[in-house]
Amino acid sequence: MGELLRIQRGRLGLTQKEAGELLLVSESSYGAYERAERIPPIQFLKDADRGLDARGALAACVEMMEEEKYPPKFVDWVRLERLSRVIGAYETMLVPGLLQTPAYAKALYEVRVPAFTEEEIERHVEARLERQAVLTRNPPPRVGLVVEESVLERPIGGGEVFKGQLGHLLECVRTMNHLTLQVMPTRRHTHAGLNGPMQLMGTEEGRSLVYVDGQGTTTLISQPLQVNDLFDLFGVLRAQALNPWESVELIERKLEQL
Repeated sequence: MGELLRIQRGRLGLTQKEAGELLLVSESSYGAYERAERIPPIQFLKDADRGLDARGALAACVEMMEEEKYPPKFVDWVRLERLSRVIGAYETMLVPGLLQTPAYAKALYEVRVPAFTEEEIERHVEARLERQAVLTRNPPPRVGLVVEESVLERPIGGGEVFKGQLGHLLECVRTMNHLTLQVMPTRRHTHAGLNGPMQLMGTEEGRSLVYVDGQGTTTLISQPLQVNDLFDLFGVLRAQALNPWESVELIERKLEQL
């Protein structure tokens, strides 16, 4: 992509400063895009395609650049998620990414060890929020989420950020008929999910997949027997968790306590 930018700029006889002025970005930003030191915003690529008369060559990079926002092993999951029929997730530490507010997501990346740069934080937050478009597409997937009660007690980002996050959870479950959110009580003595979090998906083509991520180790599981076992496990988790109405009442109480 950076090489295409350089070629198109050279074809028009522009300096990096002139190209930056044409596309309303700084000379340093434009140069970083050409040298592949920074991932450009999608809108920049669309503007550059028109402004540099690239005739579709730069616009064709949009999908590739979108995928650069995600870890390599997660790219296939994101591609399939956009067209999924069923989405499920069990989360033990955090609000599921599909329901995170911008402020909550940013707070998560700000405390990451080793630390991200501001630019990396912005890129990761943007990528996470873009994934949430799957919830409002037409037709939407059926979404079932289970979170540990402790997730509703860990004030990531501080009081105001966390209050906003819990309020967002309530708004989502009240306005999205295709979304079910359940809470696993801490004082539950039988628990099928002690091996950790997971994400599940059923595609329009009838494929079922599970994604497991923890401590830098990620696994995309597609082997049918393993996948079936994990879908069964998730069914047991949903049965052990509070029902959706009880879960909403619990979230409301947690919010009132903040």
